Amino acid sequence: MLKLHHAPQSRSTRILWLLEELGADCEISYTSIARMDGSGGEDENNPHPDKKVPALVDRDQVITESAAIVLYLTDLYPEAGLGPLPGDPRRGEYLTWLFYYSGVVEPVVSFEFAGLGDHPALIRTFRGRAELDRRLLDALKTGPYLLGQKFSGVDILVASMGAWARQMLPTGKVMDEYLARCNARPALKASYAKDAPRAA
Repeated sequence: MLKLHHAPQSRSTRILWLLEELGADCEISYTSIARMDGSGGEDENNPHPDKKVPALVDRDQVITESAAIVLYLTDLYPEAGLGPLPGDPRRGEYLTWLFYYSGVVEPVVSFEFAGLGDHPALIRTFRGRAELDRRLLDALKTGPYLLGQKFSGVDILVASMGAWARQMLPTGKVMDEYLARCNARPALKASYAKDAPRAA
């Protein structure tokens, strides 16, 4: 059985959403993490090497990093249709978006949040918000989702960022409508009930 090490209202919340979309049977292990406000702390039972979340365990394998977990799970549950498989002509685009999210989207918005968004070395390496916003909006011009007509694991990554902090994504009607479509999905609403442990 799969086990997700999850901290409420964190990056692992998006994996709860994905699990609901997939209809996957998964044990949720609630864990503590160090929070930006100084609360929380490391949980020695968390298998993540940095004691962060998400951390997914499948038998003897530990998978960390949101994009890697999205790829792992969408490949593991192909019948859900949330990620093009090898041989699908959209596979390359799917992989590109997954790695663009982890390698560019999160760094660029993190640098901006930290007040480093105009640093020349970082812009040269990752580009800036203008380029990031244009790339997202260009993709949404051709379809309601980032891969066109089909909702995918990539949309979970991007939409979850918008739910956490709307200012991290482009402004305007196109993005607002995209986020509304994603946020209206029943699986997302079902995941809310699992985000925090129930009181005894």
